[in-house]
Order: sequence, then structure tokens, then C-alpha cells
Amino acid sequence: MAADSAPKVIFEHDGVFIQPSSDEDGIEQDLLFSGSLRIVDKYGEIMLEYKPLEDTVDSSSMLCAGKDSSSVVEWAQCPGDKPQLLETQQSYETEWDMINAVSFKKKPCTNGEGSLNHSNERSRWAFSFSLSDLRSVTVKEEGWSILHFKLIESSSSPPALHFHQGGSREFLDSLRRFALLSESPDDATCLLVSTPNKALSQSFENLMDDNNYTLAGKLRREPYLTTMGGFSKVTNYLFDVIRGTEEHQQRPPEEVADLLGEIIPGLEINQQEEPGFEVITRVDLGTRPQVRRREPLSAEEWTKHQDQEGRMLNVPHLKHLIFKGGLCHALRKEVWKFLLGYFPWNSTLEERKVLHRAKTDEYFKMKLQWKSVSEEQEKRNSRLRDYRSLIEKDVNRTDRTNRFYEGIDNPGLVLLHDILMTYCMFDFDLGYVQGMSDLLSPILYVMENEVDAFWCFVSFMDQMHQNFEEQMQGMKTQLIQLSTLLRLLDLSFWNYLESQDSGYLYFCFRWLLIRFKRELSFQDVLRLWEVMWTDLPCQNFHLLVCCAILDSEKQKIMEENYGFNEILKHINELSMKLDIEEILQKSEGIGLQIRRCKDLPNSISSILGFDREARGSDPTDPESPPTVRAPCRQQDANGCSNGHGHLRENSHNNSCKVAFIS
Repeated sequence: MAADSAPKVIFEHDGVFIQPSSDEDGIEQDLLFSGSLRIVDKYGEIMLEYKPLEDTVDSSSMLCAGKDSSSVVEWAQCPGDKPQLLETQQSYETEWDMINAVSFKKKPCTNGEGSLNHSNERSRWAFSFSLSDLRSVTVKEEGWSILHFKLIESSSSPPALHFHQGGSREFLDSLRRFALLSESPDDATCLLVSTPNKALSQSFENLMDDNNYTLAGKLRREPYLTTMGGFSKVTNYLFDVIRGTEEHQQRPPEEVADLLGEIIPGLEINQQEEPGFEVITRVDLGTRPQVRRREPLSAEEWTKHQDQEGRMLNVPHLKHLIFKGGLCHALRKEVWKFLLGYFPWNSTLEERKVLHRAKTDEYFKMKLQWKSVSEEQEKRNSRLRDYRSLIEKDVNRTDRTNRFYEGIDNPGLVLLHDILMTYCMFDFDLGYVQGMSDLLSPILYVMENEVDAFWCFVSFMDQMHQNFEEQMQGMKTQLIQLSTLLRLLDLSFWNYLESQDSGYLYFCFRWLLIRFKRELSFQDVLRLWEVMWTDLPCQNFHLLVCCAILDSEKQKIMEENYGFNEILKHINELSMKLDIEEILQKSEGIGLQIRRCKDLPNSISSILGFDREARGSDPTDPESPPTVRAPCRQQDANGCSNGHGHLRENSHNNSCKVAFIS
């Protein structure tokens, strides 16, 4: 739904009644007020509104829940007096996601959307709230349908709606276009509401339902953490701290750090008493070598690496040149297809033409699957509705300052939407999760072709898949691996972060989730990604990129004695201020420094893939044959991995774990 479109009425039904309780201002028990119920799309936000008819009211009072608010605020007005706030509970405004990191803001109830209309007494029983604030709908039958709404984190709820003249089923069907309504396991009459915005959050909420997670009850008692559900609540909280919101700075940092540590269990890796830990002394890494980068690979150099039939020659050397300098932009459309595995390196030009024709046919068959879904079918397919709704919302805010995506009715946005919808058909189990549009956007920008962009995106998602899966094992793994690498490189800095309750490195979450997409300029993202896709100079090079950035910032963090909140704020403010060439230079130097260490811990060798190279060749040597590694989706915290189509190991040798002693 376009954020810049005019408000649109999705559903409207008159003759919906409310029945105030008998103890409210002497209202007669059997008195009913008739009004109009609407579902309205207001600038991309789905709102539920109820307004009574003029002749059924005699004073003014209102329940309001503003856009993105976490509570309902009740107002009352005496004749001739200014409105008075009856409930002291604050209303907050936020984006509800871990990627955009929009801060909480106090939202006063003023004239406008979801506010008291001081001059109009029709607001006596009027109410309005965002669909994202709706927790559940209870449906009861008493000769007609009665709907009771329960809002998230609110002690007040709107009055029950009585559908004497029908329309309840149509109303719920309209709701299902924008939210998943699922029957409560405890009450068959209660429909639990889950909106697409909560898709990523829900996976962590499911994790917390396990009896082993003792934090669940505690989180549910935290008013501003439980507003959004699971880990994305905590991530939003972190970025709200970054923005300096007063309410959040009142929370003790050590308490928040405890919450972070328990949200994703298994990150407590500094426990030397745990069996199987590899306990070692401080490692001497030696001097970090200076490295130089080169100019981007030119079209002439690329052509020299092709034979007469179009096969690529001396691929390891070619990858080495790309790693050291990236690509000139004119080459990206062709070379990215090889780097991402869409085209095999040893394929001929004719073979690639045949492959492209087959992939084009396969793509449009999948696209036709969702394009041909009728409205009646979609009403009965809640997951497809959820995917479509979330994609539409994310597409409308992805790289809109880039000329390729700017403006209204931009064809680039249409392609972005269609590719993501088709990917849902390709991998329906995963579907769409927030952040995936960020990974597709640069690929589509480079390819300028729907089919090629789709298959390159599929290959990229094969690498990134675990970041977006329900259990988010990939994120847990990478945070553990990054912490292990940082302790090796600079134990004193890691100890400092640990002393400031920042040892889990949660401030790097967005870096890892979407590969620095929001931290670098668009052109720098293109350079970084093509360098990383060479798989040089080692496995998990992106973790060394994180280490390089932190290495550049550690002096300021420690000298200024930054605490928990200051560290978060400082890291967040690095966005769009990073020099990609400097980062890549330092990252490569760190990789060489670690590789040359004679007493490298087994865990580090496993994370960076050096243990495999010992059985193969050195990938930094442009003349040596490449080490063959299967595409990896499954990778555990110790760096162990499995390729597609292989059985996943259920356990790994705990000796991979390491604890450092200074």
C-alpha cells in the first residue's frame, strides 16, 4: 500500500450498535447507540473506526489509540470544560521493526486522527485504533454477533459491537486481508490477531513460549518491551536508547543486557566451566600486515579471461582481482551472475543462453501462480495475504531516494514487488520476511531485468536464508562467532564491552542481518557485496568486516569511557559515514594476521574455514586452485556447515568452543 496515497475506505457498515454498561453516567441498561464501522487505509496504516449517529449521543467522551500506539487513552469532557486525561498511561509511536529502527515518541492525544474532537458531541462513543494495536477479537452469538476487541497492552478496550443487522462476517473477512486471525487454543470464540509487521517478531515469541525460557513471564510484565513481541521488541528498544529517548534511559543497562542475553539462548559462551571448552592463554597474533587494494576490474581484463566459446579461464585469479578491487559498474550485470552462482563459471555462452531461456520460463510459471489467484482464493489464503501486505509496505519504503526507485508509480517498485511475490512461490515456507527487500534492491538495480534479478536473488538468499528463518539460527551463530573473533583480536576491548554489558554485540545485529545494507551508501554496498561473493580471502569474511569497523572505533569507545547506551548510540551513528575501501583494506589485513598465527585456536580456524584449507589450498594465492565448498545454509555456532541436499548433523564437537585467559 503506497504510503503517499490518499486515505481509502476498505470496509464500511452502518447499523452497528454499542450498548454502554449500566453504571456509566446513569445510562439506561437497555439503551443502544447505532453507528458506522469502517476499516480505513490511512497512508499505509490500517485503522478501525467507529462513529455513532448524531441522534444517539448526548455528551462527549472517547477512547482513542493513535497510529502505532501501544495503549488506549481515555478522555472525558464536561460541558464547557477542557478535556481531562482520566488515564495516566502514555501512548507511544514506533515503527515496530528491527531494521528501520524508528524510535518511540510520546504521542499526546490532540485534535486529529484518533483524538478528541472537542466541539462535536458525536465523539461520546466514537473510537479509532490501528490494526497493529489489536490483540484479539472475541466473537459471541446472542441471536446476532457481538464482537469484543482487546488491544495490546491496554487496560481500556473499546465497547463491544453488536451486529443486529448482520455484517460481522464481512467485517472479519476484510480484517483477514491485512491480518492473520487464528483461533485461540484456550477459547474457541477468541481470534488472535497477528499483523505482517509482527511476522519477524512472532518467531521469537514462539521461542519464548518454551518452558525453558524463564524470561517469558518477565518480558510480558515489561510494558514497553512487550508491546511488540520477542526479539524485535528488544532491538527496537536498543535503537530507542540510541535515539536518547528519556523513558528508555531510565532502564538500568545491566537489566537490559540480561534481557538481551536471554532472548536468544546459547550466547553465554564465556563460561569456562562448561565441559568441552578449549581454554588457552592470550594469543600473540603478531604484527598486522599492510595490504593494498587495486582499481576495479575492467572490461578488458574480464574479456581476457574468456575463451572463444565464452568459458571463464583461470577463475581463481579472476576472483582474486575482483576481491582486491571490485568491478567497474559496466561489468556488474554480467559478472554478478557468475559470482552468485546463477551462471556456472565453466559454462559456454551458448549454454548460458539455453539456461536463461529455461530460467525465464520457470520464473514466469511461478509468477503466474500468484498473479492468477482470485480475490475469493486470497480470502482463504491468509499466508499469501500476509506476504503481499508486508511486501507492499516494505517496497514502498525501500531505497526511495535512489533514482531507480524514486517517485510515484515507479516501474522499479513494481518489479521489486513482483520478484518478492514470486519468491514467496519459490520458497513458500520462508515466504517474505522484513529485510529481504533490502537484499533484492541492489541486485535489481544492477540487473535491470526481472528474471535475472530473481535468480540472482535466489542465490543470495541461499546464503542468507538462516538469517530469516523462524528460529534465526544464523543470527545466533554469527553473533557468537563475531564475539569469539573479537576476543582473539583484542581481548582488552572485548573485556571492556563485556564490562559495559555489551559483550553480546547486539549492536551489530543489523550489520549481519542485511549485510551492511543500511550502514553504507548504495554504491559502497555494491562494492562490498561483490567482494564478499568471491568467497575470499576466507570463509565468513563479513565477520572480519565487522571486526575492522569495531577496531577503528574501539579507541574512542574506551577513551570516552562509553557505557551501554553510549556504545549503542555511537555505533548507530556510524551509518553512512564509513569508508568502504578503508574497511576492506583493514578487513583483509586482519584476515592475513589471523592466518599467520601459529597457535590459532581450533574454533577460529573453524569459523574462518582454515581447517578445510589445510586439506586443500590457500585461497589468497591467485595461482592455486580454488577450495571447493558446497553452498551453505546450515552453519552452527562453531562454524560447522552443511551444503544443500546433505543430512544435517545433530551435534558437533564441543572442543570447537574457546575461552580466553589473559
